[in-house]
Amino acid sequence: MNSHEIDYQIYGDDMQFVEIELDPGEVVVAEAGAMMYMEHDITFEAKMGDGSDPDESGWKKLKGAAKRALAQESVFMTHFMNAAPSGKRRVAMAAPYPGKIVPFDLAAAGGQILAQKDAFLCAAAGTRIDIAFNRKLGTGLFGGEGFILQNITGDGKAFLHAGGTIIEKELQGETLRVDTGCLVAFQPQIAYSIERAGNLKSMVLGGEGLFLATLTGHGRVWLQSLPFNRIADRVAANLAPGGSQGEGSVIGGISNLFER
Repeated sequence: MNSHEIDYQIYGDDMQFVEIELDPGEVVVAEAGAMMYMEHDITFEAKMGDGSDPDESGWKKLKGAAKRALAQESVFMTHFMNAAPSGKRRVAMAAPYPGKIVPFDLAAAGGQILAQKDAFLCAAAGTRIDIAFNRKLGTGLFGGEGFILQNITGDGKAFLHAGGTIIEKELQGETLRVDTGCLVAFQPQIAYSIERAGNLKSMVLGGEGLFLATLTGHGRVWLQSLPFNRIADRVAANLAPGGSQGEGSVIGGISNLFER
């Protein structure tokens, strides 16, 4: 199935959203809860899967749903369609936390990219979004985000979300080692694995995590400076009893004593 040809515009700087323009009958598929606003005549429906194969059997849909559930992704995806008899209509998808929306022309990228499991935001109908697991069971138990990837294939537009600043690197046979949470996406011709982060001392005391993603070969890699897990960990540490409250916590603690 060929992907629908959608037009789009990205708004904002560090808290972006993408506005997608649909011709009559065109559809965009999005992660559940991504919609920001939609114009009249836009209809939407939650469906199991991406709908890239209209003839897909119920068993295959269940298998795909099970894989998404195992990856802690939403089992259902929302399909937005321009149901107007004529004229363009618009629907917007917002990023779930501060960062950038990265547009991909899948046809220009070779028809496939591999992305971090929670990076997908939306794509033109006809795009296939599947779950890919790293082959090493050990990395599944300890490797964190890098064990589960999204395999995105098609010939249309797809949009990923990433935190902080985004950088695109072109590998020319080099090897790049990356924090597993900082990896957003890469082209499939790049060899990818998850390896231990140095010796036992470095793994336990280095603060860089137990595993690093290793990428080798020729192709493009997209990285993010602020993965969501770092934001969540810092917030959780500050909210925990006895946790750090940041700068001024000593003075703040003294003032709290006088307020009681």
